[in-house]
Amino acid sequence: MLPLLLAVFSGPEERQLIARLQRRDPQALAELYDRYGRMAYSLVLRVVRDKSIAEDLVQETFLRVWNRVHSIDSEKGSIGPWLLAIARNRAIDYLRSSAGRERRSVELDETDHAPLYREMEAEILVSDQARRVKVAMGKLAPNYRTVMELAYFEGLSQTEMSVKMGQPLGTIKTWVRTALQSLRDELGVAVSR
Repeated sequence: MLPLLLAVFSGPEERQLIARLQRRDPQALAELYDRYGRMAYSLVLRVVRDKSIAEDLVQETFLRVWNRVHSIDSEKGSIGPWLLAIARNRAIDYLRSSAGRERRSVELDETDHAPLYREMEAEILVSDQARRVKVAMGKLAPNYRTVMELAYFEGLSQTEMSVKMGQPLGTIKTWVRTALQSLRDELGVAVSR
């Protein structure tokens, strides 16, 4: 979730970048990669836990963005969240594929050890905006933080979270809604300063 929240804080130069991408400017694609490549890679790596697969999926992500950039309206949205959503979806699609399921069955216990991946997250926590998001996530109650991580990094539905966490579906829905509202409130306060 963290990389997606980071991308929400985009500057006004993003509209120009989108326009240049839509005009098929290769330098714009290079700038887009400089801006979001590391974040996309960190996100995908956290999901698939394999460097070479993560690299391939990031390449596929940027190719998909390049081929579909005409569909984004710079007045209505930002390219960062869109790009990172594509990266996340590519990683989840990989995990759901037969190759991903086979690999995941061998490494299933890794998903229970979040501290193993903290070093990777530290790399993306360098900007002021990232620190704000980290603070907002840190203020969430553990159960709220868990549902956000399960939804974003593992791609679980609320029903799947209910089963995994042993909680009623209504409870999970409340936790997700409350966590999202808390993040919005906290980030809204942080952004207005």
